[in-house]
Amino acid sequence: MTDNLFSNYIGGEWTRADATIENVSPSDTSDVIGHYASATPDEALQAVDTAREAFAGWSQSGLEERKAILDAIGDELIARKDELGRLLSREEGKPLAEGIGEVGRAGQFFQYFGAEVLRQMGEHAASVRPGVDVDVTREPLGVVGIVTPWNFPTAVAAWKIAPALAFGNTVVLKAAELVPASAWALTEIISRSGLPAGAFNLVTGPGSTTGDALTRAAGVDAISFTGSVAVGRQIARNAIDNMTRVQLEMGSKNALVVLNDADLDLAVQCAINGAFFGTGQKCTASSRLVVEAGVHDEFVERMVAAMQKLVVGNALDPKTQIGPVVDSRQLEQNMRYVKLASDEGATLAQGGETPELETTGYYMTPALYTDTTNEMRINREEIFGPISCVIKVSDYDEALAVSNDTEFGLTAGIMTTSLKYASHFRRQSNSGCVMVNLPTAGTDYHVPFGGRKASSFGPREQGQYAKEFYTVVKTSYSLPY
Repeated sequence: MTDNLFSNYIGGEWTRADATIENVSPSDTSDVIGHYASATPDEALQAVDTAREAFAGWSQSGLEERKAILDAIGDELIARKDELGRLLSREEGKPLAEGIGEVGRAGQFFQYFGAEVLRQMGEHAASVRPGVDVDVTREPLGVVGIVTPWNFPTAVAAWKIAPALAFGNTVVLKAAELVPASAWALTEIISRSGLPAGAFNLVTGPGSTTGDALTRAAGVDAISFTGSVAVGRQIARNAIDNMTRVQLEMGSKNALVVLNDADLDLAVQCAINGAFFGTGQKCTASSRLVVEAGVHDEFVERMVAAMQKLVVGNALDPKTQIGPVVDSRQLEQNMRYVKLASDEGATLAQGGETPELETTGYYMTPALYTDTTNEMRINREEIFGPISCVIKVSDYDEALAVSNDTEFGLTAGIMTTSLKYASHFRRQSNSGCVMVNLPTAGTDYHVPFGGRKASSFGPREQGQYAKEFYTVVKTSYSLPY
């Protein structure tokens, strides 16, 4: 990297590209973070070829070597979380505390999978045929193409890269072009970790060109993707031609149910956290607040009061609680939904404005709508912004039905002091993750993450369940001499 130009990383070398991406802060559009190489489709394929060449060596590497490398990456991320978290917040727009927290969590992913490297336990069984032994083992897949989103540029990359490398695969990362700095910083750390040349590669560029080439490449054995449903479906179509394994984490329309017996202070706290932190740009965000009639009015009143105290501002200002949205296109989309909500007859209870602040950025005050129904488009479509809608229901049964009435099924939450309702909701919610008296946003790295229906396709991510995607099972029979 020279002169504020940041290269792709292919085959252990920093490689310049003819085209570059200007990385601009959403908090201050005059703040240019740098210019990052935009890979061509041919360069993406070159990265795949390099990763395939490196696979033979890395897949046979020693367990302690792998663990040491993953630990080194994780340790450096944690040691530099303040610095790299500031960079993340500067380019993505999430408040500084959230950016620092994300980088720290990314380091924990590498540390966790460093330990997981040593859990190389197979299965042994006796065959139904006398004298024959059976062993079941797991082996690496090969080249894994990883396509990451802009909203968690370091954490999502980490929770895909770490298990891929831990289980002996090689990687080509296609980072989101909106947030290349975080991917570049992570790659720079990986480049000094002792990982063999070609085992990890970074290409940044548009999904329509760079990403499309990667997901169509015959040399890719598996693709892990996080992003929209539309793009996920296209990746699946691309992958099937080569019978490439896919893991897709996509959209959501998560519901937080608030029952009459809920602790309303806690309910409001969880709703604010889930709906608006991260500027609502989370796949786990609480975009539907399903509230029982008995507490509806008081809940809304408390929500409005709490929202009025939220500080919208520059992501790097320690006082900021709600940063800008990621770019002008996202802000325009959010404001189209603000208009749509009004057109559909919803009542704006708070927010939904674009304030002018000291710096020019993509700012929006969080919006809360009431008088909505689950049939409205604002309650059917993923907005991916700081907009949440209250749906009034008569009782628990209606709340459960409304919560499940969506094409998505990533997370769902319930606020209640009733063990009966909490237990029933956990069993009957059609979602991959269920939260009881907690925000819908927020998961742990050592347990599986993923959804149902249009939210997810393929094996779960994270924890020990990651091996279901990043390894292939081999069953061996032997007749001892």
